[in-house]
Amino acid sequence: MRVVFMGTPDFAASILIELKEQHDVVAVYTRADAVRGRGKKLVPSPVKEVALGANIPVFEPRTLRDEVEVERLRALDPDVICVAAYGMILPQAVLDIPKYGCLNVHASLLPKYRGAAPIERAILNGDDEAGVCIMRMEAGLDTGDYCICRSCQIAGMNAERLTGELADKGAYALLSALYDVEHGVQRWVKQAEEDATWAPKIEKGELNLNPAIECVENLRHVQASGVQHPSKCSIAGKGVTVLSAAALSQDDSCFEAASGLAQGKVLFAQKRLFLGCADGVFEILEIKPDGKKEMDARSFAAGVQNIKSGEIEWETL
Repeated sequence: MRVVFMGTPDFAASILIELKEQHDVVAVYTRADAVRGRGKKLVPSPVKEVALGANIPVFEPRTLRDEVEVERLRALDPDVICVAAYGMILPQAVLDIPKYGCLNVHASLLPKYRGAAPIERAILNGDDEAGVCIMRMEAGLDTGDYCICRSCQIAGMNAERLTGELADKGAYALLSALYDVEHGVQRWVKQAEEDATWAPKIEKGELNLNPAIECVENLRHVQASGVQHPSKCSIAGKGVTVLSAAALSQDDSCFEAASGLAQGKVLFAQKRLFLGCADGVFEILEIKPDGKKEMDARSFAAGVQNIKSGEIEWETL
């Protein structure tokens, strides 16, 4: 089929890679190049990089509500528009263009987690399971009927790994859905509105760590974090990003020494780094001090004076 693809981040790029192998992707729509990094350079989206590498025309409109943009899209004569984390609402004039409609690859088990951050919200809420659905787009935000869902367990995966897993599942679910839609054998399922929940975008600083909250909440912040939304705090007055962390089990050799650690205090024992919070202790595994490279907790601790004194403190930012 003639496909127009709309998407922006790595999640969408992984889907485009598989889609272009089986369908004629006549154009890609993505968000404009963004300023990133210390050099403040314009960086293309992951989707744009894939499209350019495959010689697929790329469009980066600021809006799709402009009549000229709608007509340009109509002239592409797509059989279907496939959307994955595009970051822009499609007006009805666009939804009405393709013969087979617009299909969205949404990273949740609908009707749960409609909205911008379904993967992060599933982790933050402590869900056991995440998933991806192929949804027929309509005017409402993520309210359309769906035809295929795929799920996976969250345990042991951070947001980056879970995103990759769901992108893979989403790509093959989309290919299956496109076959079914083209051959008229798809079965659409209406979403149960009474079960709908929302996944608002992650706000700046929302995933920062805090000694005043429970261990499990801090650990979920780290698990849900990434480059755009890091888990930051201050240890011994130094700003850091915590990249990975772990709970402390009762059979751990450090449990007795660490279990009494006060809220806001830091312990370095057996070459391991622990932080005290509202209801206990968790361990820092990997860390990135501001302005420095990633390192393990032991290497970081080596640069903190009096780290073994028991008087070092940590705090939120």
